[in-house]
Amino acid sequence: MATPRQKTIVITGSTRGCGRALAARFIEAGHLVIGCGRSAESIAEMKHAYSEPHRFDVVDVADHQQVAAWAKSVLEYDRIPDLLINNAAIINRPAPLWKITAEEFQQIVNINIVGTANVIREFVPAMVQRRRGIIVNFSSGWGRSTSPEVASYCATKYAIEGLTSALAQELPSGMTAVALNPGIINTELLQSCWAEYAHQYPSPEEWSHQAAPRILQLEPSDNGRSLSIE
Repeated sequence: MATPRQKTIVITGSTRGCGRALAARFIEAGHLVIGCGRSAESIAEMKHAYSEPHRFDVVDVADHQQVAAWAKSVLEYDRIPDLLINNAAIINRPAPLWKITAEEFQQIVNINIVGTANVIREFVPAMVQRRRGIIVNFSSGWGRSTSPEVASYCATKYAIEGLTSALAQELPSGMTAVALNPGIINTELLQSCWAEYAHQYPSPEEWSHQAAPRILQLEPSDNGRSLSIE
């Protein structure tokens, strides 16, 4: 039986929660993982846990210059992603929309939407030139439905759904872009807005054993789909 080809996988928000668990599963499966996060301490932990050729860097995806410099340093070593996962995201503190400050709303938009666009802008041209690669933009159940007190987050995840659908139509044949709802997972993000019920759901580690194989199975025929990890 043929051995699966090693993939180069780029993951944003790879130092905690779902991103960190996915990175572990992909590395266990023999793939090369390149990740980023905002916390220098968490990045140091990832570097200690996973040595080269895996790579983890401190990057704020909301800062276009940081993303551009990071992508340039990755791509110049011919590390064109086979799989690009936009996972970095934050959520607002639970409150009615009119009680969310302008600064907090802007930060959520900058990371969840602008950050995703920044990463796509810097990595996808190399993928398009090669006419191969899969882009997974993490959406949410709150990108397809709504709840009170998370309007800011819902707005950004609805935006990811639209952004991904349009992007899928722009890609050349052979490439794929999907919006992926990971499902309900007991992450710090969920605990921050739904602490009373978060414990009822799987941990990122438990979730990743089902999610990682599903993501690795994505193919060109999935282009433009809004998918979920059940």
